[in-house]
Amino acid sequence: MKKTVIAAIALAALAFAGCAKKEAAAPAAAAKAYTVGISKIVAHPALDAVEKGIQDELAAEGIEAAFDLQNANGDVNTATQIATKFATDKVNAVVAIATPTAVAAANTIKDVPVIFSVVTDPVQAGLVSSMDRGQGNVTGVSDKTDIFSHLSLFQKVAKIKTLGYIYTSSEANSAASLEEVKAACSSLGIALVEQSITNSNEVKQATEAIIKRVDGIYLTTDNTVFSALPALVEVALANKKPVFSSDTTSAADGGCVIASGFDYYKAGRATGKILAQVLRGTAPADIPVKLLKEPSELDMLLDLDAAKACGITLPADLVASANKIIENGKLTEK
Repeated sequence: MKKTVIAAIALAALAFAGCAKKEAAAPAAAAKAYTVGISKIVAHPALDAVEKGIQDELAAEGIEAAFDLQNANGDVNTATQIATKFATDKVNAVVAIATPTAVAAANTIKDVPVIFSVVTDPVQAGLVSSMDRGQGNVTGVSDKTDIFSHLSLFQKVAKIKTLGYIYTSSEANSAASLEEVKAACSSLGIALVEQSITNSNEVKQATEAIIKRVDGIYLTTDNTVFSALPALVEVALANKKPVFSSDTTSAADGGCVIASGFDYYKAGRATGKILAQVLRGTAPADIPVKLLKEPSELDMLLDLDAAKACGITLPADLVASANKIIENGKLTEK
């Protein structure tokens, strides 16, 4: 009898130990679900691609997250309201796409990470003090482009002597880009005609106001302008004036003779990588601002139809170097 009791006790102990191990292992096996707030200043193809890239990258990293997707519709006050909402809702992290939403989020939210995306000049915008590291709860991805190289190419290909530049006066990144455009034009001997806007409804009128006085129009990464790009290229092509865009994603719909810049979906993936680091515990201040400069992150799109409409023959070597070509209304990717 004693042996039977001892055996029963031993079996019960083993069973209890097995259950205890299973219970102890369960929390480690369960993946934590996060809530991420994503705010973009306006909806257009480039920023939509960034948003999609962020979500896809987090899924690829195996991080489970629910996304609160918000669109400020081009309004800075709405961007601040969205930031306040995220702060009240206590999301685990905030991703702010474009400068106005990034500034609103950084100014409003101090107790959770803020990851900015496609901000042209985060130092000028006051988001970080240096590109070498984040600041406080803020870090992210910059889409700064080489404006001098762009204008050098535009001058060579389209014989630009007088350049039109349309920008949003209220966007910090646009103001910073304007100064670079001025400096590049001065170095290249190009006269500059600038036209500011305050909202996307003014883009067509602004284009009409300057189109007769310029040889072509150059666009930096201005989200308000790009949200009305079809209206701009319609006016430009009607006057046989070429457009050079720094946003290849929006240019995929046609109308820009040259578009050179970043693949914005890949910019979203890069932003998602930083977000994954932060959700896993890395402090934003310890993460440098990411600059997209690898060849695999860059795009060159040429619209041969738009070039023909403007009477421009693009050099064969330039066409050969482009990874996206529009011809006969069809986009082909190499």
